[in-house]
Amino acid sequence: VQLVESGGGLVRSGESLTLSCATFGLPFEDYCIGWFRQAPGKEREGVSCSCNIDGSAYHIDSVKGRFAISSDSGRSTSYLHMYGLKPDDTGMYVCAASEATFCRRLPNDYDFWGRGTQVTVSS
Repeated sequence: VQLVESGGGLVRSGESLTLSCATFGLPFEDYCIGWFRQAPGKEREGVSCSCNIDGSAYHIDSVKGRFAISSDSGRSTSYLHMYGLKPDDTGMYVCAASEATFCRRLPNDYDFWGRGTQVTVSS
């Protein structure tokens, strides 16, 4: 199983980015995909999650209304759409897969991890 993130970069405050998480070797429809981020000196934080089995989604309060998740089952890929980015959104964004029927929020609940893609938001 492999998860590969892409789409990170350096943007200015207020701009947008879309991150991709391409999955290989797992039954995409049976898994929930979570997005985590970690900034230097801070703990890993679960940002968003979506479950393909029922289409449910979750976002932490700080990104509600600015982030959205979509999935392409044909490509086994999850997308994190980020709008109105703020400097506090800066971090390494990592996607993870959990064989669950609802979104899990803790890293220990996830079975497979990607290596991450860096997002830097300048003020």
